[in-house]
Amino acid sequence: MSKRDELIAKYASDLKDKCGVNPDMDLLTKVTIGCGPSIYNADAATVSGSDASELATVKNNFLIKKLGLKDSADLDKAIDAVIEQYGKSNRNKYRAVVYYLLTKHFKKESVY
Repeated sequence: MSKRDELIAKYASDLKDKCGVNPDMDLLTKVTIGCGPSIYNADAATVSGSDASELATVKNNFLIKKLGLKDSADLDKAIDAVIEQYGKSNRNKYRAVVYYLLTKHFKKESVY
């Protein structure tokens, strides 16, 4: 099993256990691949739910640039909802899981 496959399995388990979501493994794999090498860097692989600049990066680089959404208050609400769903007290919020949940939230699976 490759390092990436191990990480995808870890993300799937987070989705099931912490978010109560049964993941679409094909989409999760594509989202993980879309994150590129950041998934191998401990700091870049996670999203800090309390860091405003980190959340702005998720909004600008993922929601607006990658998914092609227009900047609006809905984007901030969706990020908050996903962070809430993942669990605010959960320290390690994996970027791939957050991106997967946002992709599902906006029904943008077609981007992948």
